[in-house]
Amino acid sequence: MSDNSLPAALRANRRDALRQVLHARRFEESLRLGTQPSVRNSALAGLQAALATAVSVSLFLLSPWAHLVGFASLGALVALFGRFAPRRSRAGIVLQCAFWQSFAVFAMSATAWLGWPPAAQLTLLAVSCGFYLLLCFRRRFGAPGPLIFIFAVGAAMTDALDLSQVVERTLATAGAALLAWLICVASEALRHPPTPERPFPKDPERSLGELGFMATRVAIAALIVILASHALGASHPAWAAMGAVAVMQGSHLHISMHRALQRMAGTLIGAAMTWLLLIQQPSAWPIIVALMLLQVLTEIVIGANYGLGQALVTPMALLMTYLATPAADAAMAPERVVDTILGALVGMVIAVALSSAEDRRALARHHQSSHPCG
Repeated sequence: MSDNSLPAALRANRRDALRQVLHARRFEESLRLGTQPSVRNSALAGLQAALATAVSVSLFLLSPWAHLVGFASLGALVALFGRFAPRRSRAGIVLQCAFWQSFAVFAMSATAWLGWPPAAQLTLLAVSCGFYLLLCFRRRFGAPGPLIFIFAVGAAMTDALDLSQVVERTLATAGAALLAWLICVASEALRHPPTPERPFPKDPERSLGELGFMATRVAIAALIVILASHALGASHPAWAAMGAVAVMQGSHLHISMHRALQRMAGTLIGAAMTWLLLIQQPSAWPIIVALMLLQVLTEIVIGANYGLGQALVTPMALLMTYLATPAADAAMAPERVVDTILGALVGMVIAVALSSAEDRRALARHHQSSHPCG
């Protein structure tokens, strides 16, 4: 169907789409609270990840390999996947995610061992954003999607490593991920399965060609924000990439705009809270307790409103970075805000610029239904 055959209110070129995503109604919509498919499953996934984090991080802190605590915390995050999968599928999903999380750490760490220049590492980070988006949708991993893997890729970036350091990073990640898998398997009976009366959300069916286009679009946006962040002297360009990916993985343009607004607002609140904590220079043990609480609370609220979730995810990411990086301090918090805003804005611009005609028509229909007067 061509735009000319549509009612005038539903004809949507890119200029129309930009006007519609910037309409005040999108700001109002981003404040709404949604209904979660299963609070119990979400809270359980958070508790499983929190338990895996507490055990693995504590063991590493008390061992001769305390410097690997950050990679252990990355491995524990795989417990978040597959919360709405059928019971026969969840264990397999978590195990697959354990492999890919470990691979994410290995691949980027190996570039430091091989002596790749920063430009090549940044390019690999951008390509990884597209790859992991395609992988998550293709394999139906579900929430939290590609951001966990991208976080791992970014955390593994460094200047130089020897082979033994690459191996120990990978093993630390894999060990914690396998612990998370065991915890998920042991507590599977506590999870509510989907039923005909209460079906759980599923990723929409997409062809490989459609997923390839989505992945390419995300990789382009990620490369732009990564290079911009690096040019500005930021230490964590992956944070900007994650901001772009979070926006662009929305299923519709109006949802992408909601995510952009919610991610920016939530990150600002979460970074402020983390800054207040980090200026106290806390020891590792209070941080572990905080990570556990934040993990559970995040999974309880993020399904109701992404912005509320981001207000809790941001402290988790910053506290994990603080644990993993001896030189990290409260100055990370403002950088997280700047990188997130940069990523969200660029991601939204690219989402509109590279949108399909059907994307724009769907936005126009949503805009018309929510604001009939235009």
